[in-house]
Amino acid sequence: MKNANKYMRQYFMPPVCEYDWVKKDYVDAPPIWCSVDLRDGNQALIEPMSLEEKLEFFQMLVDIGFKEIEVGFPAASETEFDFMRALIERDMIPDDVTVQVLTQAREHIIKKTFEAVKGAPHAVIHLYNSTSVAQREQVFKKDKEQIKKLAVDGAELLKKLASETEGDFSFEYSPESFHGTEVEYAVEVCNAVLDVWKPTAENKAIINIPATVETAMPHVFATQIEYVSKNLKYRDNVVLSLHPHNDRGCGVADAEMGMLAGADRIEGTLFGNGERTGNVDIITIAMNMFSHGIDPKLDFSNMPKIRETYERLTRMQVYDRQPYAGDLVFTAFSGSHQDAIAKGMAWREEKKCEKWTVPYLPIDPVDVGRTYDSDVIRINSQSGKGGISYILKQNFSISLPEKMREEVGYAVKQVSDEEHKELSPQWVYEIFEDQYMNHTPYFHISECHFKQNDGIMAEATICYGEKKTVVDANGNGRLDAVSNILKEFFGVSYELSVYEEHALSHGSSSKAMSYVGITCNGKMYWGAGMNEDIIKASIHALTVAVNKLPQIKSDEKCEDDRLVSMLNFIQTNYQTVTLEDMANQFHLSEPYISKYIKDKSGRTFGEHVAGIRMKRAKSLLKNGNMTVENISYAVGYQNVEHFNRVFKKSFEMTPVQYRNLSRENGGV
Repeated sequence: MKNANKYMRQYFMPPVCEYDWVKKDYVDAPPIWCSVDLRDGNQALIEPMSLEEKLEFFQMLVDIGFKEIEVGFPAASETEFDFMRALIERDMIPDDVTVQVLTQAREHIIKKTFEAVKGAPHAVIHLYNSTSVAQREQVFKKDKEQIKKLAVDGAELLKKLASETEGDFSFEYSPESFHGTEVEYAVEVCNAVLDVWKPTAENKAIINIPATVETAMPHVFATQIEYVSKNLKYRDNVVLSLHPHNDRGCGVADAEMGMLAGADRIEGTLFGNGERTGNVDIITIAMNMFSHGIDPKLDFSNMPKIRETYERLTRMQVYDRQPYAGDLVFTAFSGSHQDAIAKGMAWREEKKCEKWTVPYLPIDPVDVGRTYDSDVIRINSQSGKGGISYILKQNFSISLPEKMREEVGYAVKQVSDEEHKELSPQWVYEIFEDQYMNHTPYFHISECHFKQNDGIMAEATICYGEKKTVVDANGNGRLDAVSNILKEFFGVSYELSVYEEHALSHGSSSKAMSYVGITCNGKMYWGAGMNEDIIKASIHALTVAVNKLPQIKSDEKCEDDRLVSMLNFIQTNYQTVTLEDMANQFHLSEPYISKYIKDKSGRTFGEHVAGIRMKRAKSLLKNGNMTVENISYAVGYQNVEHFNRVFKKSFEMTPVQYRNLSRENGGV
């Protein structure tokens, strides 16, 4: 990158720069759109589309709403020629759609082109020749007059053949490689062509200005276009068109500023397909207008379907960050962004806003066929409480209390951090369910009855370990009475700090949610309950919260629910179980599970598996006639020598010795 001096600016400023266009701040009406996907886009594909693929793509463009479609370069190949003929002969061109074909300013190519469009209900014949200094000097070795004559001769031949060929035709001319052409000379050539065609209000001509290779900044291009617009002959009867490429990454800006400067028409492609860095992306321009409240007259309401069809037919990939269409363009992982979006959506719903002003979302994703739950707020280790709360509310109608959101957010983020994965809405719900609704590892209340007696008298059956105990207590209300029962039974002290409830409207309108927060030694503990009976839901929420108190956890008689589930899974699958199986089952990473089992049980995962296998092996050795080798396989060891070593290490004797001893003594 030390050779910058080998380059220079290759564009030309117009002789007069008026800059009227800069006084406009937005495009106030859609241009005439012309898709060049089937010509400029198709010729850029590694594997160009087949005839049937082009026909399907054409129909998609019609369905989107394109009224002008450049369908090919008929003289370039038989496929291009046959495609044009197929559209005409199969009567696939709607009455309100004009097809367009491209031709160089060369006689035999122009004649072949007219053979292809014979009988077309309406077709634009697009004539071009290169006018740039580089092409004049290096390629054609012709001066300005000779280059202009090529254009004029081509224009005259178009006019002649159009009069002799069945069909309805109009004309378009492009001074190719405009950026490398003196602007006033490009206008001179265009005007010479227009003098041949003499456009009228009933039969307008198109002058198309291509940024064939984008070499200037967008404001330069707009200034050039303003000069062209103000100096073309027959201007009222000329459609000024732009054909921006994207070599500098500014194709969309070229088009938008060019429209401010006087352009009436845009040629481009879906998703910016095209040679080198591509043509201008019509979707982005149209959706930019849409986001300003201007109807672009193109329908991208089912963007996922359009994208799927495009990717299948072109074998190209739409980038994740492609404006308005990529997988991640509406997605917020950042906690602060998620919080702002969630609050914006709530504000919109509360205020019943007609105009879209949600932070971080330039348009409503629903307008292009996307969804809030899977496309907008997505959860990973960077997410915040606002986003996680939004996911639970949007998908499951769970409205977390404000004070509960931070803790739930940390719980969900911890799983994502441990897993190094994005979490689906269902996974988020399962984490919430596991930690705040189903978390009763130490005790639960199986029954509860109430009666009015100096306040509320509650009688609850507490299932603690293997025992059931009936306890009663008074309280100011039902939940307060149950809370007093738990305080009395466990000898704990806490404050019932937060209670909230709401009906569930998503998929279960008859159920209700309750949330309970209790404070013990300055720390908040949360639980949630769901039930058709709001009292049962609130009692369950309280039970979950109390199960989390350190005083309850510290009782050695209490078991860890998650550990029990893990050990049960090992027990059931002892023959083949691996840490990878455990990770898939419990949605946790292998290192985390390994450490968790060791910390909670005092034994490693491998020791648990070996213990179960050895116990089963002893039973088979004692009670059956299977060979040691078959017993090895039956309990999960594929190598009998390894089985023998593990068995001897566990029992200080070989399997054969154990079998013999058990038969002699009737057991060991």
